[in-house]
Amino acid sequence: MQFLMVLGFFLISLPIASQVPTGIELLDKAIAYHDPNSNWEKFDGTFTVTMESPKRATRTSKISLDLPQSFFKMTVLMDENQWSTTLNNEDCELQFNNSDVIPPEIKEKYRLNCDTARMYRNYYTYLYGLPMKLKDKGTLIDQTVTEKTIEKTTYWVLKVTYDPDVGLDTWYFYFDQNTFAMKRYQFFHDETKNDGEYIVLEDELELSGMRIPKNRSWYYNTDKTYLGTDILTN
Repeated sequence: MQFLMVLGFFLISLPIASQVPTGIELLDKAIAYHDPNSNWEKFDGTFTVTMESPKRATRTSKISLDLPQSFFKMTVLMDENQWSTTLNNEDCELQFNNSDVIPPEIKEKYRLNCDTARMYRNYYTYLYGLPMKLKDKGTLIDQTVTEKTIEKTTYWVLKVTYDPDVGLDTWYFYFDQNTFAMKRYQFFHDETKNDGEYIVLEDELELSGMRIPKNRSWYYNTDKTYLGTDILTN
């Protein structure tokens, strides 16, 4: 009888334990939610991101991406000025108020150069391609998924690091435990110092058959200072 009781307890508790996914299982479920038809890798479209910050003027960026053709263009409206950066593969073009002739002081003020253009290309393709971008080469997925409760909501938490030649930051991605939707993420340059930032995601927008987070609000890890919000429109 005692053996049967122990066996019964084991069989009851086994399904509960098995509910915790591995890192790869969690990532696959999250991608299935956000990009069920694998559209990201062939994405060719345009979206707009409005950046609102308490310390800066509103910045509106129109992003054109053609991933199969390695094309990126960002057109920015800010301070009643407009400038654009275009990368066609690695060919770089810059314009300010529709002119190719840009004074050095304007280039410096608005950081108009090809290195910054590449930085923004990487920024937008990474953040707006999440969680699909976590399949990229050089991404190291921790197989141990943890749980964390924030403001009475419990999330699955996926830890991600990178090969040194790809990136040095440590990232944590938080997913809804029922739908596997990505709800927030954070990164640390040095986790022992609690530096870096965390980003809270709210609402979603359908973009080329994908569910993309609409509002991304940024905060410092150290003191939860609010930095600003990126608002996606189609």
